[in-house]
Amino acid sequence: MRPACYANDALAAGVQNAYVAAMTPRTIPLLAAVLLAVPALAATKPKPAPKPAPKPVAEQPITVEGLSTQAKSALAKGDTELALRLGQAAIVADPARPSSYVALGDIYAETGQGEFARSYYDAALAIDPAEPAARKALAALDNTSHPVLAKP
Repeated sequence: MRPACYANDALAAGVQNAYVAAMTPRTIPLLAAVLLAVPALAATKPKPAPKPAPKPVAEQPITVEGLSTQAKSALAKGDTELALRLGQAAIVADPARPSSYVALGDIYAETGQGEFARSYYDAALAIDPAEPAARKALAALDNTSHPVLAKP
């Protein structure tokens, strides 16, 4: 029995053929494929080649004087912690150099820690009793009116 909506066999056959044609996969013509692919290819930009890593700068040897200079520079910039660490590193690098003890004592003196400063000046004088910078710094600590820096 045929549905009432189809008036004749020709119409039913036409609907069936249209349905089959719509559901059958077809290949896209080459021109249509190219037209669809070109904008997509144009939208993707090629990535630039990665830059080569910078060449390492020839490292300069670390010296005790360099550490002391960096410590004073760090203190001038307000980085007390770094200044103290660099000053301590200078002492570790050459524990027999009294100027390293004086430099660390200066850092402690500038940060208001007179007793620490005094101990490093005394250590410098223990290495070299004639160390003029340590003697001058101790004299300055003894003559100061600052309650933290003044000798008890």
